[in-house]
Amino acid sequence: MPADTINRQLRGSFYRGNRLAFVLAAAGALMGAVLNLIISWLMQQLIDTAAGTSGALPFRILVRACGGFFLLLFCGSAFVYCAKPRFLATAMEQYKNCAVTQLTQKSVPDFQRRPSAAYLSALTNDAAAIEADYLTQQFTLIQKLFCFAGALSLMLTYSLPLTLAAIVLSMLPFAVSMAAGNRLSDAACRVSDRNRDFTAFLSDYLNGFPVIRSFRAEDEINQRFASENHRLEQQKCTRLKLQTLLESAGSFTGITAQLGIFLLGTWLALTGRGVTPGVVIAFVNLMNFIIEPIAALPGLLAARKAALALVQKLADSLAGQTAQPGGQPLPRLMQQIELEHAGYRYTPGKPVLQDLSATLKAGKAYAVVGASGGGKSTLLRLLHIPDDNTSGQVLFDGVDIRRLTPESLNSLVSVVQQNVFVFNASIRDNITMFRAFPQETLDEVIRRAHLEELVARRGLGALCGEGGCELSGGEKQRIAIARALLKQSSILLADEATAALDAQTAHEITQDILSLTGITRVVVTHRLEASLLECYDAIFVLKDGRIAETGTFAELVQHGGYFSAMYKLAH
Repeated sequence: MPADTINRQLRGSFYRGNRLAFVLAAAGALMGAVLNLIISWLMQQLIDTAAGTSGALPFRILVRACGGFFLLLFCGSAFVYCAKPRFLATAMEQYKNCAVTQLTQKSVPDFQRRPSAAYLSALTNDAAAIEADYLTQQFTLIQKLFCFAGALSLMLTYSLPLTLAAIVLSMLPFAVSMAAGNRLSDAACRVSDRNRDFTAFLSDYLNGFPVIRSFRAEDEINQRFASENHRLEQQKCTRLKLQTLLESAGSFTGITAQLGIFLLGTWLALTGRGVTPGVVIAFVNLMNFIIEPIAALPGLLAARKAALALVQKLADSLAGQTAQPGGQPLPRLMQQIELEHAGYRYTPGKPVLQDLSATLKAGKAYAVVGASGGGKSTLLRLLHIPDDNTSGQVLFDGVDIRRLTPESLNSLVSVVQQNVFVFNASIRDNITMFRAFPQETLDEVIRRAHLEELVARRGLGALCGEGGCELSGGEKQRIAIARALLKQSSILLADEATAALDAQTAHEITQDILSLTGITRVVVTHRLEASLLECYDAIFVLKDGRIAETGTFAELVQHGGYFSAMYKLAH
């Protein structure tokens, strides 16, 4: 989906079903502006009444006006209290939901082209900036603009000369604000980039903690952390300096303008030019509502622009190749998988696999063996991730994998990796992937995946811990197998699933996979054990990105070729 379309959807998500709360919160902001103007009017009337100025309102009427003011103040506060937090909460909830919905529609190859830190930063740091600088500030913007218009109108009714002087003096804070506004927007974007880099480093640090400790690299990592942390905080400091400079300059020029109006108003009152003491005080107070919007407007608009740039930045990250709808459905693999001169490259001109031709019959078990770097894992990628780097054809029952519907391909194939991802959720949720299944169906896959002992010992509701820290390696692998069984996949791909396990557990997991019936199993393995290899219907031997040999274990050993040499070397 194009980035502009995603951008419109993200920005629209703030207000979808949320317009009433926005209108009520905006009404509260407008009421606050009206109250500010009423305060100026009350000050003028009270001072003129106290000074005995001709035409001033009676004191008892002003007391009633003050009572009405407090009633309006209560109503405005209630509007803001009820509507604004609800609007902000709903807007951010829908924004992040929309972003994640778009993210889950990306194709796997396109998702893998971007670092996960970009999405993490966009949904945390950037989201907080958007809430503060765009959503919250728009009510401030509404209030300040209405205050400006109302104050200008009220000032014109009091004195034209003072009003013209106020406009002229207000140009100074406006010029200062305009000078710093764009620089503030650029600084906000640079902070976002630094947050992304810092999040990426922090993710690496936490995921690689065991490696850091194992290689005694604590000092070096701490230095890198300090460097990344320093760069982030320095960039934030630069933005804060600009913001502080903007605020200080606005405050200084604002005070100068107010003092100027005070002096001019006093002179007009002393010379009897139709200005009362109350009008002078009212003008000084109203100047706040002229100067503050003028001084703050460039900064507010710059922050708003920066926040919308963050929305566009997320839209650009989410855009690209998505899992396209359409294609040919294939409920189950009934016949075979065919590779016809298939190949794969990660970079142009450097194929990892080339000219692979083979047939894998449905329901059979196949092993893929070979030296490290020979393309074993890439062969599995060919069988479940179609992308532009693939050459030749991969056919499922005669249908090119690139022509299958995404739903069909996802249903057909399950992958068991060496490092199984486990959510910090219950055993049940990790097997079912948070979906509902009949208990008898769940019990059956638990039995077939040999998870009965774990479930009996801990229960289906037991939490697996962050990253599955409460489970052993073998238990995580069996959960991955159970997921595939519950999904009723026709094809199970196991990529070095037992590499990190001890010999006994690895043997048990491999036996679990080989004992599955009705599923086409393709297992990448480095364990050359005769008792297991004899169970495969065929073994594909990869060498330098090509299929060097194919056959059963007995045939390959008897042949005395590359596989036989590997097997003898391993024993």
